[in-house]
Amino acid sequence: MVEGGRIFLLSPANAGGKRFSFLMRDGASFDVAMKLRQGVATIGEVYSFVSGLYFRGKMAYAEAFAAAPAGMPAALVILPGRGLVAPETRVSMEELRAIAAVEVDEANLMFRDALCEAAQQLDEHGGGCSYVLLGSVASAKYTEPLLEVFGERLLFPIEFVGRGDMSRGGLMLHCADAKTELAYVPVQGTKLRGARPAKLEALRRHHLSFRETAHGKEES
Repeated sequence: MVEGGRIFLLSPANAGGKRFSFLMRDGASFDVAMKLRQGVATIGEVYSFVSGLYFRGKMAYAEAFAAAPAGMPAALVILPGRGLVAPETRVSMEELRAIAAVEVDEANLMFRDALCEAAQQLDEHGGGCSYVLLGSVASAKYTEPLLEVFGERLLFPIEFVGRGDMSRGGLMLHCADAKTELAYVPVQGTKLRGARPAKLEALRRHHLSFRETAHGKEES
């Protein structure tokens, strides 16, 4: 465990895509849609369906490298208009519609104030731990409100620079599977945009080569 511990902050899924519309469609009979109509679906399940690879990568990564202070959650989801909630938080269809209506923008006070208030409450019990943002840092929509509260203790994986959503999701799934944790750097003072890094296939071969060297060749 890192000194002081750390809590992962997972950015929300995009509520404007086809998978979101599919989820909200009347008569949808797949498991998550049915659970949503019954009010027993969790925000982790919903966002994993809506975002697919990207959010599943965040969930798997946060679980693999959990290092929260005692009594604190390993990961929390940024929920528009609601602040920060546990992935296990249940959500109804009506609640999800209200959440989806909140614009995710640092200039939107409904989004910003809820996030800042939740971050302040979290930090009061965090004992000065670090907070790792598993989400986009290319814009200020998450970083500006969170920096207001956490300052230099707001970190992100440096490997995220230059990657799109699916690339970040795939990278996190690879790392969780390989038990290879990414390096974190402060959001504050770091260059947040850069050239596109190596493709994930090259990273997959690198992680496999590392595990073969350290532990002997694995069985397929």
